[in-house]
Amino acid sequence: MAQILVRKLEDRLKTRLQARAKRHGHSMEAEAREILRNALREEETPKRGLGSEMVAMFSGSGVYLEEPIAEIRGMRMEIPDFES
Repeated sequence: MAQILVRKLEDRLKTRLQARAKRHGHSMEAEAREILRNALREEETPKRGLGSEMVAMFSGSGVYLEEPIAEIRGMRMEIPDFES
């Protein structure tokens, strides 16, 4: 297994890491590993738009469209006037 050494860690950050590790019943080292795992897991997931996420969520569920929904890019949104 690989090892890393983090230098020049602020005292406040170390104190917060100690407190977090204690809350979770971990050593500081184990807590730091968990934080790194979670942070890097998020980067592995490609960022997609809402429409793409919805299509992926419902694909194969038996819902089909005659033609794909067009992307709306650069459209200016306006607040509706509900008082009229």
